[in-house]
Amino acid sequence: MSALMELRSLPRSVRLLLANQCLGNIGFFMLVPFLADYLRTDLALSVTVVGIVLGVRNLSQQGLFLVGGSAADRLGARGVIIVGAGIRAIGFVLFAIGGSLPVVLAGSVLTGFAGALFNPAVRAYIARDSEDRAAQAFAWFNVFGNAGCALGPVIGTVLVGVGFRITALTAAAVFAGLTVAQLLLLPNRPVPPSGTTLRADFTTVFTDRRFWAFSLALAGLFALQSQLYLLFTLQARDLAGAAAGPAAVAALFVVETVAVVVLQVPVTRVLGRRGERGPMIAAGMALLGAAFLPVPLAAAGDLPTGTGVTDVAVRIAPVLLGAVVLALGVTVAQPFVNEAIPRFSGTALTGTYYGAFYLASGLLTLVVGALVGAVVDHGGGPLGWPPALVCAALGFGSAAAVLALHRARLLPGPEVSTSPAQPLRPAKGNR
Repeated sequence: MSALMELRSLPRSVRLLLANQCLGNIGFFMLVPFLADYLRTDLALSVTVVGIVLGVRNLSQQGLFLVGGSAADRLGARGVIIVGAGIRAIGFVLFAIGGSLPVVLAGSVLTGFAGALFNPAVRAYIARDSEDRAAQAFAWFNVFGNAGCALGPVIGTVLVGVGFRITALTAAAVFAGLTVAQLLLLPNRPVPPSGTTLRADFTTVFTDRRFWAFSLALAGLFALQSQLYLLFTLQARDLAGAAAGPAAVAALFVVETVAVVVLQVPVTRVLGRRGERGPMIAAGMALLGAAFLPVPLAAAGDLPTGTGVTDVAVRIAPVLLGAVVLALGVTVAQPFVNEAIPRFSGTALTGTYYGAFYLASGLLTLVVGALVGAVVDHGGGPLGWPPALVCAALGFGSAAAVLALHRARLLPGPEVSTSPAQPLRPAKGNR
């Protein structure tokens, strides 16, 4: 089956949400990368206040994932997706109005809360509609999402030249359009009565030791992926030098995005033919750990010091290689991680389990980001071994943890479970 035929064979609702992911990321990334400069320059806010505004947006999203996931289970994923897109449109309109810190903070809270609503809801909807083809659906989800991440900043660069407010209004228009499109086109799936209280749902999730063992083992996936924005970016700038730094960072993101887009679907198609998911997820996490080794290895040797194009290209080659390995690790692990979560939850609590998983991942990402930043500050800079070893240890440790769960037969097989999640007990094996 060709890639196009595979895409067209997915349910119409899933294809609609793939387009939603691409356009949503375009709208988001045409604005957010330029938000800090707008707050600092146009509104003359201090760096501390800018950090608070951006932190509030992230906290509003990461801290409320569980709320969004539970709402998707109880109210229906479709409605939560639509409301989330609408709220993000309002948040971006507030950025366009701007002019004062309270308005900008309100915009940050709304845009973050919107993400907390529709991110777990979209994944729950895709998991339910794609059924036994969840891994392939999430592979395409990753492709479309990365395409949007790549196109958004390019469009934003053009629009910001006209004015930040125009950029914010355009981003708001994208989400307003997505709200209407999903209202008209996204099928409304019936939501069976849960028969349980919200407290009982949360008790089921938080006492599911098998699921939390999986979540803690895999929370490092997003923590390591996020280092593309911190450690890898710092490495690219330092290796390229002041003059070529911005171009090197741009090349870093282009290479990583292209690698994901090119590799994701064929890698998932090949690996998806195997029944056992545990070893594949572990291999992906090991690749994520290995991605941090090329730069300190190269920095320990003799790199050219010139400012010519060839010398700069040779110096940044290790960080670009690391970005490719990082992308390969993501393509191997991420679709099967997203596929596995509903296998723990059963159909009734899919959104709640996604919300819990992404909440745990967000908290670890925050901790790892702070730790890596401190190690860079006090451990000799971004090109040395200390920050690389922290990240590599997390990747290899996660791989070992996943293999341990696999050998203990605590990972679900590829079939969709129809029973509610149960406390810790051996699974029937990886099939």
